[in-house]
Amino acid sequence: MNSDCIFCKIISGGIPSDKIYEDDAVLAFMDIRPVSRGHTLVVPKTHTDDFLSTDDQTLSDLIPKIKKIAHVVMQAVGAQGMNISTNHGEAAGQVVMHLHFHLIPRFSNDELKPWPHQELDPKIRAEIAERIKSRLNE
Repeated sequence: MNSDCIFCKIISGGIPSDKIYEDDAVLAFMDIRPVSRGHTLVVPKTHTDDFLSTDDQTLSDLIPKIKKIAHVVMQAVGAQGMNISTNHGEAAGQVVMHLHFHLIPRFSNDELKPWPHQELDPKIRAEIAERIKSRLNE
């Protein structure tokens, strides 16, 4: 636990939350500033800052629970879709430095637009792909 982390305080019961799921490794609770009805946060109980610094075992425990909770949240609010995401680092919008996944129910007419798409020169795209592949093969 990290005594400065708001999610660790929620996990320990120091800050109240609307918990919807809890076991030894995972806690899920309602977001206090939801993007849509049913917006849920799922966190590991072990403090870890972000996705890329989280050990594989924690992720293995977390991912099946996210899947189960997302399915039930969709049913409970009558959503037609679900955005499941995590932000990594401040530049990506991470505000709380404790790994958390957003389960954002989506509705046919909700008009939410996640990300703007852009055109990229095919040559530049291919160069980026090669740089990524070469690092993956190291």
